[in-house]
Amino acid sequence: MNNLINLAKHITTPEATLTVAYTPIRLSMPGRQALELRLTAPAHGDELPIVLLSHGYGPSNYISSKDGYAPLVQFWAERGFVVIQPTHASSRVGGLPSDAPGAPFFWRERVEEMKAILDQLSEIERQAPAVAGRTDHARIAAVGHSFGGHTVGLLLGAQVNGEDFSDPRISAGVLLTTPGRGGKDMTPESAARFPFFDVDFSTLTTQSLVVCGDRDNPHFTTRGPEWHADAFHDAPGAKAMLMMHGVGHGLGGIAALDAKETETEAPDALEATRRLTLAWLQTSLGADKGAWARARIALKGETATLATVTEKQL
Repeated sequence: MNNLINLAKHITTPEATLTVAYTPIRLSMPGRQALELRLTAPAHGDELPIVLLSHGYGPSNYISSKDGYAPLVQFWAERGFVVIQPTHASSRVGGLPSDAPGAPFFWRERVEEMKAILDQLSEIERQAPAVAGRTDHARIAAVGHSFGGHTVGLLLGAQVNGEDFSDPRISAGVLLTTPGRGGKDMTPESAARFPFFDVDFSTLTTQSLVVCGDRDNPHFTTRGPEWHADAFHDAPGAKAMLMMHGVGHGLGGIAALDAKETETEAPDALEATRRLTLAWLQTSLGADKGAWARARIALKGETATLATVTEKQL
């Protein structure tokens, strides 16, 4: 295992730097309780790009809040990004009441919560004084895992029944094990339960990276792991797909190695996932325009056993 982790380290990154974190940051929301956030950021530096991270629905309370995904969040923040995480309305820890309209998935509310963050960046900085004046509001990416990928996909331009949820303030995205096509591509039971998964990815034009696990076999569909690659195949903005080898929906531990959502603990895949996603974010937000190209080159020889990158021909 240590050898495999060392292989992942062939994908080079900047050295980690000191970070600061604020939680809970509270934003007012019309007609409901406040939206709670966690913010993690470099302790030093200016004009820092911003990443909004949308959590999944999750089979437990562990990651269904602002407090999950530390392996990704801390890694990105230590290397130059301000990461903001909401506790979504769908969370079973701090979300909206289970009898509220839209329960239990609150898919529309989740999108609105992400937009509320963008609307209130100045208020967020007021509550996080060590970060105030140091963020670049013109360089914003959105990342979502699982159901969070559905949320982020809509913000990047995907549509449900022709309805546009996109937000031009987001200039790049990462979709981690995101639901694929709905309707007939799902089992009848799942199609009936999740009609909002019937998404049209053809309108998703924001530059995006799609990340899948080759052992991610969802129960929503009979199509197997390839279902999670639909966004890459259908969305004009999905420029690259990262297929992680030997892992499923948790991508080796992005929630945390001891989380219930981590069906396979794979430190090697986790290390590669966070380094490769960092490289994509660095390049797509202009922090290091050569980072993604270098990361791709690093996936050679033995390192190629960790992941495969597929890019669309321009």
